[in-house]
Amino acid sequence: MDTRIRALLTANGQICTTGQLDEADVDELTLARLVRRGALVRIRRGLFAAGSAWREATPEQRLVLRTRAVLMDRPEAAASHMSAAVLHGLPIWGGSVARVDIVCSTPRRRLRSGIGLHPWPAGITPVVVDGQPAVPVPVAVAQVCVEHGVVPGLVCLDRALHEGSVTIDAVAQAGDDLALGPRAWRRLELVMEGSDAACESVGETRTRVLLTDFGLQVRSQVAIRDEAGFVGRVDFLVGDRVVVEFDGMVKYDGVDGRRALQQEKAREDRLRAAGYVVVRLVWADLDRPERVFDLVRRALRQAA
Repeated sequence: MDTRIRALLTANGQICTTGQLDEADVDELTLARLVRRGALVRIRRGLFAAGSAWREATPEQRLVLRTRAVLMDRPEAAASHMSAAVLHGLPIWGGSVARVDIVCSTPRRRLRSGIGLHPWPAGITPVVVDGQPAVPVPVAVAQVCVEHGVVPGLVCLDRALHEGSVTIDAVAQAGDDLALGPRAWRRLELVMEGSDAACESVGETRTRVLLTDFGLQVRSQVAIRDEAGFVGRVDFLVGDRVVVEFDGMVKYDGVDGRRALQQEKAREDRLRAAGYVVVRLVWADLDRPERVFDLVRRALRQAA
């Protein structure tokens, strides 16, 4: 790829417009060839991303690229909802990463060509995140909750609380600023009441929600000790003796991975020797609540 194009992409966070390419003396034939070769990826009409950056990106990172591209084309707008959440570095789950949400001067909410256009909320001033305008974190969390539901809202709020980038009072104030209706307010209240700053990942939040939906008493990040001293901090303790761990690692590759697996096994052996029953969950389990319920119920019986 021409160095001028590479410089252009580097300066713009791995995205560019047709107009910028034209200024860099890239004609239509050259642009078509770059797209065919995969050096550039067309992510919207007139908007492109570096092919390597796009292929290596996670779904959240692709939403960041899409959002940056849309904002480049709409300098008067600001990212909102999940688009703002990913710009702020928050995890997302349960919504479409193909849609970019923005607040702008539109008089009413509408969807146009994969862009969710929302009226600019009164009294809310955008912040700048890596050079991009976005609604503040509390507003983004409230919007995700109202738009996508309780669990997606908890995924964002748990991480934001864990990182200290938001407070419950700030989220409640955002709800006031957004002038939410009764049903939306109730959804936001459920998220604020059910949040847990000890959970720092999507998997941990979803695991906690699943366990509480079963009607179980759950404590997060509990320190366990035995006669020899500190054993470790477990993800969740159900009752007094059932440990539930979420394992987001699909593989334990390499020397470091094997060492981590050995340490995890030794820790689990100590937990069992101390009288705890351990239930280990992976990503696939979170979509099979019946299986998780059966595993935890058997563990509770065994512990009893």
